Amino acid sequence: MISEPELIDEFGPQHSAEAVGGFDRKPTPGRRGGHGLLWGAAGALAASAVWATAVFAYGIGGDRKPDTHGYQVGGRSCSVMQMTTLTASVGKRAEAPSLVPGTIETPALDSVSCTMSLASPDAPAENDHGWSYRLHVGMSVELHKETDPLPEFDARKDSSVWGNDAERSELVPGLGDRAYLLVVDEQTSELRVVEGGAVIKLSISASMDYAAAEDGGEPPLDEPDPPAVEPYHADLITDMRDVMKKLRTA
Repeated sequence: MISEPELIDEFGPQHSAEAVGGFDRKPTPGRRGGHGLLWGAAGALAASAVWATAVFAYGIGGDRKPDTHGYQVGGRSCSVMQMTTLTASVGKRAEAPSLVPGTIETPALDSVSCTMSLASPDAPAENDHGWSYRLHVGMSVELHKETDPLPEFDARKDSSVWGNDAERSELVPGLGDRAYLLVVDEQTSELRVVEGGAVIKLSISASMDYAAAEDGGEPPLDEPDPPAVEPYHADLITDMRDVMKKLRTA
């Protein structure tokens, strides 16, 4: 049985009796060594438990795999490109989503890319010389199952999918773990999101179409400039949320 004097001595001589609850008697000689070893062993076990908890919870000192958050990526992922909000703003769907060659399915990484296009309503030839515009939409999804993609994601926040640097990049709050909107130029933007091991990118790019080209007609020399895509940024963010939801429930 441990006596009250022994308990006092463990706080060390620097503590007053008041600091240890009024126990002011001196310890009994001859018992301190073994008792100190017990306290030391207990402290070491406690420290080990704290470290193990940190490793398990935060990946400190270990190779923790990223959380996939239920995302699934495969050859049928293009079907999540509904782009309902963008379609309503632009006009109509011109081309259905299609798979871009280069799908990856490995134990470490799944990756897929898709493309589709939206078109403005056909312009009357007598008013606008047969020109209409088209919005090209690209989607790429990567699911990293072995390593955390966030450090690389942040490092590439100013570099677009086309390889050139963006004019500016803006942090988008409330979207995944991190999200950036890249403005490449007036007609091209890209929204990219990382959530756990998933990296999703949606890009939009505007171009002009000449209505009579399909019938062999030559377009006028004074081709109008494509519209700016900035008015579609809010729609792009809304459709990104829908894509993320569908990829988690596919």
